[in-house]
Amino acid sequence: MEVSGKITDILPEKSGQSANGTWRKQEYILETGGQYPKKVCFMAWGDKIDQFQIKQGDNVTVSVDLESREFNGRWYTDVKAWKVSRDGSTEYESASQSQGNSAVHGAPNPYDDEIPF
Repeated sequence: MEVSGKITDILPEKSGQSANGTWRKQEYILETGGQYPKKVCFMAWGDKIDQFQIKQGDNVTVSVDLESREFNGRWYTDVKAWKVSRDGSTEYESASQSQGNSAVHGAPNPYDDEIPF
């Protein structure tokens, strides 16, 4: 799935430890265009944070995977970026995605042994 728009905010980077090792993630707020713009919060994991080099004000198209999971009767959804394109020019793609791997794309999931928020 792809979402296009302008990066309006970059949230503080988060990191921690899980059973799978050290993890880090960065969340971004993208605002779509059109008559009724929507805001979408998506995240990049691990090395993709540095690889994508997303800056506030960038106009981007983000390819994402959607993943939901249940915890204590509530559902939580992640919007994980695996490719970022700027105005149809340079593309930054996860090596694992380009090789056909899916799901976590090599990033440890900190929620495997923790509360999902």
